[in-house]
Amino acid sequence: MSEQLELYDVTIIGGGPAGMYTAFYSGMRDLKTKLIEAREELGGRILIYPEKMIWDVGGLTPTLGKDLIKQLSQQAMTFDPTIVLGQHITGLERQSDGTIILTSATGEQHWTKTVVMAIGYGILEMAKLEIEGADRYEVSNLHYTVQELEVFRGKRVLISGGGDSAVDWANALEPIAESLIVVHRRDQFGGHERNVVKMKESSCVVRTPYAIDSLHSANGTDINEVSIRHVESGEQERIEVDAVIVNHGMRYNFGPIREWGIEMGDWTCKVGSSMNTSIPGVFAAGDFVDFEGKVRLIAGTFTDAVSALNGAKLYIEPEADKYAYVSSHNAKFKEKNKQLGVVEQNEH
Repeated sequence: MSEQLELYDVTIIGGGPAGMYTAFYSGMRDLKTKLIEAREELGGRILIYPEKMIWDVGGLTPTLGKDLIKQLSQQAMTFDPTIVLGQHITGLERQSDGTIILTSATGEQHWTKTVVMAIGYGILEMAKLEIEGADRYEVSNLHYTVQELEVFRGKRVLISGGGDSAVDWANALEPIAESLIVVHRRDQFGGHERNVVKMKESSCVVRTPYAIDSLHSANGTDINEVSIRHVESGEQERIEVDAVIVNHGMRYNFGPIREWGIEMGDWTCKVGSSMNTSIPGVFAAGDFVDFEGKVRLIAGTFTDAVSALNGAKLYIEPEADKYAYVSSHNAKFKEKNKQLGVVEQNEH
């Protein structure tokens, strides 16, 4: 089977920030690279909140999620990796020569010397509103993510949820919505404290501990009223709305990956100092990994990507340099700098 396939040095599973930066850095290390993403587009979990402002990436001023995806995608393509979209990898098999065959859910196969798993928490699914018949409104005004803020301009909006995304959406929508109410079943919000304070100090109405009890429609296709219920007293209130946004968290599913033999906890993979997993030749990065000192920010993900790729490089070439030269001294960037019209000082 392997003789019919093209052999890659490294194959990255996952097209979020960790996977995209791994693809870029793999090019810096002159490795033949393939990236496989289960969705039909790159971006990973950031795709859920494209209008969310991201503040904590070093060197970037506040950047919308969709713009960060665009920049990461462009960077990932710097050294022309092979990108495969719409394939969910379900099988991994080490060959007698140490190479690895990856198999997708639909039967496609990929041959590689090493693997970097940047799969986050696996296949993501939004937790749906558990009310009978709620799904009929998903094509009209029941939303599980905010793709475009302008859709909600001048509307009466109800948000159900209390995590980071719910709080961020409330702060983003408050200036443009006609009215905004946030319903959360607990008194405490899980979002960053500064953002929670901002939300509570705005014109946004916060109702806790309340939960959505039922949805009402005058025309059978759009929600025009929502009944909310006090989770302790059972008292109900009916609210007129133009749009409902539900953020009740995510459901994560690793599927067959747990059967590959990788040492895992409930939601993360255990790795060694070179981001190596318990399977030789398989490395990991991003939200999927856990180790002492792990930084759970996008910025930390980039460091994971570098460490995992360096581990893969040394696995293939034990005598190679431990790290790539920085871009200002890396020969691979000289020609690209010339293409950008940059003349290095020592060339004057």
